[in-house]
Amino acid sequence: MDSIKPFTIAVPDARLQRLKQKLALSDFPNEPTDVQPWSLGTPLADLKRLAAYWENQFDWRAAEAKLNQFPQFTASIAVDGFDTYDVHCIHQKSKVENAIPLLFIHGWPGSFIEVTRMLPELVQGAGDAPAFHVVAPSLIDFGFSSASGKSGFGIDQHAEAYHKLMLALGYTEYVVQGGDLGSLIARSLALHYGPSHVKAHHLSNAAPAEPTAATHPALHAECQSTPLTASDLAGLARTAHFNTEGNGYYRKQATKPQTVASFMADSPTGLLAWLYECLHDWTDAYTWTDDELLTWICIYYFSTAGPGASTYIYYVMEHAQPHAFAASQTYSPVPLGVSRFAKDLLLLPRRWNATLGPVVFEREYERGGHFAGWERPDALVGDLRVMFGKGGGAYGVVEGKSGY
Repeated sequence: MDSIKPFTIAVPDARLQRLKQKLALSDFPNEPTDVQPWSLGTPLADLKRLAAYWENQFDWRAAEAKLNQFPQFTASIAVDGFDTYDVHCIHQKSKVENAIPLLFIHGWPGSFIEVTRMLPELVQGAGDAPAFHVVAPSLIDFGFSSASGKSGFGIDQHAEAYHKLMLALGYTEYVVQGGDLGSLIARSLALHYGPSHVKAHHLSNAAPAEPTAATHPALHAECQSTPLTASDLAGLARTAHFNTEGNGYYRKQATKPQTVASFMADSPTGLLAWLYECLHDWTDAYTWTDDELLTWICIYYFSTAGPGASTYIYYVMEHAQPHAFAASQTYSPVPLGVSRFAKDLLLLPRRWNATLGPVVFEREYERGGHFAGWERPDALVGDLRVMFGKGGGAYGVVEGKSGY
């Protein structure tokens, strides 16, 4: 516990002043006048308006103070073959003695902020709803955690770091929730540290493999004899559209992340355009307030490692052997829950989820997108309560920690 220290976000005044100077010097691109908004990316009018608001009106100190209301810490964590890192996290303990330790893992372009809309409900519990001790780290290379500093820091290294974080906080058994990159890290945690430490995991966007006659004969036969549901067909169409029209960010970050890191570090307006496109397109018609949006962007801009560092994980994932997605599809006996939101990016047939492990909870939603904890905190909290509550498929998986 000596390695764990309280943490307060405190961006130096000089960095705020430099940000304003850079925003004041922004140059903007031209834009065709005969195209639909968002068809080419972040619209010029929105970018100019937000950049001006960021420079002249947005109050980072107010956002900082709001974030600092949550108990935050850093822990010194050694990762085998790499370095020792300061891992930043929110650690909100419940007053319920038997609360369930929950590790919440964000993805890109999110951050630890995604858990904040869920925290009051998760730690409190209510009636038949279990309570949780919540740990939400900034991924290494993200937010207020250290820079990885070496090439090859991949999904398994992230999993090792946050597993050791949970041990350092005194949680030898715990459950995991993850989305986006967090879902891949959650899978790695289940595969490497379950079921002895990781007792169950829940994914808000699962990436299962298609069952084949060789790998899953019974499930393959079931899939072949059962028509796809309307939800499955819509999900496949959504996935196909994203693969052709929406994943340019992935190809660039997975092949030449240093190029992307250059403009992200130097140009706050460029960073805003790059991230806002995803935040807009990956949600289900969610209406971002300017303050919400710029708080998300500032967590990247003021991050310890610099905003561009968050792209390196994509290169490592793409060049890993086996590929990071293929590795995550290995069967794990750790109980699995899956929530499926209709406007997410990767929506594969529901039956395929059984290739990942014993599915003890599933639910589909007609409303919601990629950032489940932010867009639909009510749904995600409700699903965790059902999965881990009395009568749920993962009730009592953590010894002595029922949540009540």
